[in-house]
Amino acid sequence: MDKRTLVYAGLLRGVNVGGNNKMPMAELRSLFEGLGFSAVRTYIQSGNVIFSSPVPPDVAMLEAAIEERFAIRTDLVVRSADELEGAVRHNPFSISEEARVHVGFMAKRVSEPIVAALDHERFGLDRFAIVGSDIYLYLPVGIGQSKLPNYLIRQLKTPITMRNWNTLNKLVELATVS
Repeated sequence: MDKRTLVYAGLLRGVNVGGNNKMPMAELRSLFEGLGFSAVRTYIQSGNVIFSSPVPPDVAMLEAAIEERFAIRTDLVVRSADELEGAVRHNPFSISEEARVHVGFMAKRVSEPIVAALDHERFGLDRFAIVGSDIYLYLPVGIGQSKLPNYLIRQLKTPITMRNWNTLNKLVELATVS
């Protein structure tokens, strides 16, 4: 791979969840290849696409192409391989309970006043921390039972897509293999 070509992960929000927003991963790979990206791979059915590009991808263009191809309006958050590795390194929670740790990838960094206004005590044992444009969640009863993710999405007012700790680590592995 050319040293100037970088690897990215495109993280789609709300794809193939509960039978909604169905999107075949083979077609998603085909779309990205057709847009000129190389080394395109997907991981599981929840809208994770790894690809290479010599220039940072245009997220708005990708969202429009996805909507046109699949008739699904969804948010896409893009992270470089380095940013994914950073998300693993900056996790403030213990990974001894990996199944309880999730990372929310925000489309943009949120202002300090909005972050400062968040209620950290409202959700019992559920905890969160914001590092840059990533949100780390510790959810001891699981993401399906927690009201914290929806609260954060409402309060932060930016697109957020969640991944569990195991998925994040697999994406790092896929994005860093040359």
